[in-house]
Amino acid sequence: MKILLLNGPNLNLLGQRQVEIYGDQSFENYFEKLKSLFSEHQLVYFQSNHEGVLIDQLHQARHDFDAVVFNPGGYAHTSVALADAIRSIPIPVIEVHISNIYAREAYRNHSFTAASCKGIISGFGLEGYRLAVLSLIQNETI
Repeated sequence: MKILLLNGPNLNLLGQRQVEIYGDQSFENYFEKLKSLFSEHQLVYFQSNHEGVLIDQLHQARHDFDAVVFNPGGYAHTSVALADAIRSIPIPVIEVHISNIYAREAYRNHSFTAASCKGIISGFGLEGYRLAVLSLIQNETI
C-alpha cells in the first residue's frame, strides 16, 4: 500500500514548539520509525504551511497513492476548501491530530475537514499516525 502522510501548518516545528502539547520529537525522526515499522508499504511524507499547496497535494494523491493520513493542523478548524478537496478524491483520508482537539480551546472543538474523512484520530500524540496507517493497512477496502 502506498500512503501519503500530509502535515499542515506549523507541524514542521514539531519537537520545538509547545513541547508540552506536541512532544519533543521532530516529525522527520518519527517518520523514519514509521517507515521501519511498515517497511512492506510505501510511506511518503509532505508538509506545507500553505493551504493551496495542501489542496494540490490532496488532488495529486488520488493518482499517486492508495490513501492519505492528514493532519491539517489549524486548517481543520477553518478550511472548507480543504474539506472539499478531501471530498473530491476517491481514496480514503484519515485525519490525525496530535493533541486532543476536543479538550482544548473551544474554537478547536470543531473540524471542518473531519466530516470529509473516513475517520479521525485525536489525542494520542505522534502515535496517532501509526494508528492511522495501521487502520488503513488492515482495512484496505475502506
